[in-house]
Amino acid sequence: MVFMEERQSLLLKEIVENYIQLAQPVGSKMLADKFSLSSATIRNEMAELEKAGFIFQPHTSAGRVPTEAGYRYYLNHYLQTNKNLPRRLQSLLERVVESAEGEIVIKRLAKTLAEISQNAVIVGFGPFDVYYTGLSNLFAQPEFSQVDLVREFSQIVDHLDEALADIFDQVDGLQIYLGRDNPFGRACSFMVGEFSYKSRGIIGILGPLRMDYQKNYSLLNFISNLI
Repeated sequence: MVFMEERQSLLLKEIVENYIQLAQPVGSKMLADKFSLSSATIRNEMAELEKAGFIFQPHTSAGRVPTEAGYRYYLNHYLQTNKNLPRRLQSLLERVVESAEGEIVIKRLAKTLAEISQNAVIVGFGPFDVYYTGLSNLFAQPEFSQVDLVREFSQIVDHLDEALADIFDQVDGLQIYLGRDNPFGRACSFMVGEFSYKSRGIIGILGPLRMDYQKNYSLLNFISNLI
């Protein structure tokens, strides 16, 4: 368990949420304005967070970006597991379920989920029975402007069935595989839940470490209960 001062904890929360939304390093001036503190105070607090390994500076004179440890802290302390999905999205997903049956409805749900989350969605009907959609959403994220990352992930796509088989029986409820624990690659997060539609399956959202965890958690939680 990691303990930190309340102000540092709130600063880290703001850095994570701001970076998730804008994909830009978060600077001290923005935080100073947000918290009504001096830039010097913010820089001191950010230095402590950086020393503890929760944020890093991608290059000189840039703002700060969350590390894997920073995201883990955010998930452990700020993810709301009981937050409801907006009613308009609930209605949209309910209409999809009413539109078909069997594997077809699951695949339609996966496509809709990919559109809403702007990430990739992977469905496991069985350990080696895999359906995926929305990879173009994933490759459109700023992180994948790096050629090496695209090459690395493209190799993983060729073995999606094996990666999913490794975790198929481990999934219990709604889980998050982050960074080094993610079978689909360290640069990504995989949020996955179970569903039961004639048989047990799993459905998950694959995105960058910068994915919108709160939105995606609410989406998967609703879908798991819906089907």
